[in-house]
Amino acid sequence: MDFKESKFMYAIAGFIILFVIAQSVFFMVRAWRRGKEIGMKTSDLKNTVTSSALFTIAPAIAILATVITLAGTLGLVLPWIRLTVIGNLQYEVTAAQAAMEGFEGSGAIFGKSIEDPRIFAAVSWVMTLGSISPLFLLPLLLKTIQKKMGKVSTAGGDGKFGDIISAATFIGLVAAFIGVSVAGKAPTLKINGQAIPDKNSMGAGVLSVSVLITSIVVFMLLQWLCKKFKLTKLETFIMPISMFIGMGMAMLIYNISPEIAQIEWRPVS
Repeated sequence: MDFKESKFMYAIAGFIILFVIAQSVFFMVRAWRRGKEIGMKTSDLKNTVTSSALFTIAPAIAILATVITLAGTLGLVLPWIRLTVIGNLQYEVTAAQAAMEGFEGSGAIFGKSIEDPRIFAAVSWVMTLGSISPLFLLPLLLKTIQKKMGKVSTAGGDGKFGDIISAATFIGLVAAFIGVSVAGKAPTLKINGQAIPDKNSMGAGVLSVSVLITSIVVFMLLQWLCKKFKLTKLETFIMPISMFIGMGMAMLIYNISPEIAQIEWRPVS
């Protein structure tokens, strides 16, 4: 049996998932009791629980997509454990790649299943330790950070500066993803000091731009529909729906015409 999906790994996953569920139920019960103590109606409490449950569907879809993305390299169980507690696609992939690059000459690359238990253990530790650090830093620095951020966000007295910073940060993040899709160069793997093409990755080309355009069009269309028909409940799902339709477009193009799908203008040098 593959060590990445052994009984021991499933046992760890089961324990962690049960712990998370128990913790959630514990705080939900306490919150319900506290709501009754302060005079909240049962109907209001039920509506709160229902709306909260609905709002978790969109993040759950994004988490599922992340688990599927990581499963090809790390197996199903470790990503399942990671995303049950904490993590996101950008961090998990970056941490996994950084750990694998440390094993120069091993041939370990993201997108290819890890067969060496040592590399798998190293990746697990890097991903875990990297996400644990905020748990120690936040209790010590959160108040200071909040005070500094509060001063910045209220600079000028109208609070607009904080909105500008948030918007600029989001635009910068989006621009980075667009840049990779339009002009991103396919990565190389360093083995024995030499740059070897990573056959599991692709540079900017027909496929990346097709996914980008599809996702943008779907996102704008759904956003227009929400505003036009006041579909407030759909707004939460716009991003994950756009992501999945973009992924579907990639699979469609690749299956219809693999030759066109593999055309790149920023391939591995």
